[in-house]
Amino acid sequence: MKKITITEILDDLRAADEITRRFERHFWLSSNDFYALYQKGLLDDGENLEEFTLWAGYYEIKIDRENLLHKLSKERVKKLQAQASGGFVNILPNEPTTIAR
Repeated sequence: MKKITITEILDDLRAADEITRRFERHFWLSSNDFYALYQKGLLDDGENLEEFTLWAGYYEIKIDRENLLHKLSKERVKKLQAQASGGFVNILPNEPTTIAR
């Protein structure tokens, strides 16, 4: 089982977001709406097939990394609250943990 750090998650998320934004500007469609059409098989499989496949792949990476970030953040909040003293949570700017993939 591979472990992934928050830095890796954020780097992947930034790259996937940048690429999906390019596709959104090019096709004038949100990635979420595009992906719904893609999943239903409603898109042309002709001249744009390669672009659509790439777009879908990066969108899937984006969704996966957003889910991992949410999970890691929730785990960190639990740990921080357990360590809280005087009712206050002390957040330090270090990378405390990884998440199993």
